[in-house]
Amino acid sequence: MALHFLRGNSQAPKGHAIFIARGSGNTRAVYCTYCVVPPIPMSIAKYLPPLFAAQLPPEELRDATTVSGMPIPPMLEDGISLEHLEMLAEHRNDDLCDLGVLSSTDEGMRLQMAALGSNEYGQLYTTYITAISQVASTAKAALSEPAPLDDLDAEELLLQTMPDRQKLTELGKLVGTARYALDGHDTALLRETQRRMQRIARLLPEKYRGSELVLAAVDTQAKGAKLA
Repeated sequence: MALHFLRGNSQAPKGHAIFIARGSGNTRAVYCTYCVVPPIPMSIAKYLPPLFAAQLPPEELRDATTVSGMPIPPMLEDGISLEHLEMLAEHRNDDLCDLGVLSSTDEGMRLQMAALGSNEYGQLYTTYITAISQVASTAKAALSEPAPLDDLDAEELLLQTMPDRQKLTELGKLVGTARYALDGHDTALLRETQRRMQRIARLLPEKYRGSELVLAAVDTQAKGAKLA
């Protein structure tokens, strides 16, 4: 299964998502469930009564030791409409993921699709958290070194840990600084601001047109201020 993110980013999943699927016979029919990846590792086996745990095969008990993505409810239920689910995801700040088309609407298929989607979403989340944890650890180790640290390297590591929304916020602040430097003919401040904006723009997806924003922000003509 390949999750299609209608809202959110597969490279940086939030850890909570609304899943949708469509019926093969009726494209207007929408089925949905909610997937959560616990931020704290949890073992279901720990909470099983000893008598019940003793009845489980060893391989099933091993599978119960780590919870990744959990579908709640455990199967895809009938949804009101795609528009309603999009509204919920927007206001709750959830990811919204399309699981594809249900080849059958029986309970077994709904259970299987919800489980497979949750497993894939959980793997994406684990990969993301592992990556940012490594970056944070590297930054912390570098900052703790007694030797002088290059400010540019520290800034780069910090930027890499920021979500896109925070990068855009920082970029917006620097646009104001750039226009202030232009008005005050402060060449040094403008040059430093442009350098910092370019560093952020390189880390943003192309859809934000960061390079064009930087050029507009430092444009001395009137159209530059308008474009920025």
